Amino acid sequence: MHPLTPVFDRQSRVLLLGTMPSPRSREAGFHYGNPHNRFWRVLAALWEEEVPTTIEARRDLCYRHHIALDDVLASCRIAGASDASIRDPVPNDLSRVLDHAPIKHIFCTGTTATRLYRRLIEPVCGIPCVGLPSTSPANARMGLDELICAYAPVRAAAEGSSSRS
Repeated sequence: MHPLTPVFDRQSRVLLLGTMPSPRSREAGFHYGNPHNRFWRVLAALWEEEVPTTIEARRDLCYRHHIALDDVLASCRIAGASDASIRDPVPNDLSRVLDHAPIKHIFCTGTTATRLYRRLIEPVCGIPCVGLPSTSPANARMGLDELICAYAPVRAAAEGSSSRS
């Protein structure tokens, strides 16, 4: 079961969705809590900021840059943090974010999150997503600089656009 609450406020314009919180994230009680996950390094680099290390600082970075965080799945069977092992996926109810924030863009962090979003959620909510590479330590084929380049559309979306896409 998904234990984390979504991060968003009434100014959130971009929704970033992972697949399901890892055991380390569940332990930490916050999104992308594995210290080896590069998510927070990537987001900080997009805005040329220091990497946030506390939950409060991470939440603040999201709020200041109009970023919302949640996950595609509400529950599933999963072995550790391996997205490849996911069985019996149950989609998350994203209306708790979409009904209260002016989300203009949805990005999924990783191929499994993207695939499950497109199969389970997009047909219901009608908002397409953009797939991004995973920042997980399991995605060793991409270096930090490559991830930062791949995530550049997140900054552009958070700072600009006026239409949902």
